[in-house]
Amino acid sequence: MPFLAVFTSPGPLVFQLGPFSLRWYGLLIATAVLVGLMLAMQLARRRAIDPALVADLLPVLVVGAVIGARTYYVALEWRQYQGRWVDMLAIWRGGIAIHGALIGGVVATILFCRWRRQAFWPLLDVLVPCVALGQAIGRWGNFFNSEAFGLPTDLPWRLTIPQAQRPMEFLDHSGFHPTFLYESLWNLGVCALLLLLFRLASRGRIRLPAGALSCVYLMAYSSGRVWIEGLRIDPLCLFATPPFCEGGVRMAQLVSLLLIALGGVGLWWLCIRHRSLPDPAGVAA
Repeated sequence: MPFLAVFTSPGPLVFQLGPFSLRWYGLLIATAVLVGLMLAMQLARRRAIDPALVADLLPVLVVGAVIGARTYYVALEWRQYQGRWVDMLAIWRGGIAIHGALIGGVVATILFCRWRRQAFWPLLDVLVPCVALGQAIGRWGNFFNSEAFGLPTDLPWRLTIPQAQRPMEFLDHSGFHPTFLYESLWNLGVCALLLLLFRLASRGRIRLPAGALSCVYLMAYSSGRVWIEGLRIDPLCLFATPPFCEGGVRMAQLVSLLLIALGGVGLWWLCIRHRSLPDPAGVAA
């Protein structure tokens, strides 16, 4: 079968100068944060939210997301970290989870909204397109690290993994599903959908009550994560152990299904029942 695209990582380092090294993952995360901030400030203006408020939220949001991502991962991989307290903090060695980052980011945003007396749902609606865009950019960090890839494949597009980083079961395989690419493209599509809905609502062509865009994000992102997670060989598991979660549950799929249901209930409440979502920050819109 002819190749359409073969992805091969050049390595995790952008460059190294003595003891200082710049890694692609860190560079991509920083880029995602800055691009997301610029987009969020533009969207905030259209929703009559002070862009400076978004800038003030950024460091709180990043800290909450990092703490949530690491805590979530360590909790599910507790056997690796039990009794090794220092390793729990060594986030630079890897080990974060996007669902934990989302939970931590939401908690941080709620606390920030309580502090600044800002309605939660209008602000979250401004943030979710930026979150989807940031996820699309950040996923390329997995490519440079040669991690979070899928099962072996002979499709005309594939990801080449160095033999040292292949699971024992697949040492004889070199081509794997580029799940980082699948999720990056999916998240770009989610971002485009949210921006389209945001624009239509801003022009009065559709009605989007506060929180509706956030519910759409939960359903759209999670729908992609369900099938992409099914291809990965390194899932976080419940009641089972990696690499294949045999006899257990892939946590990302379980959480994604719950988020799809939550988003669907939220849209039903907003658009069918025509009721407002309760504000967890306790501030009236």
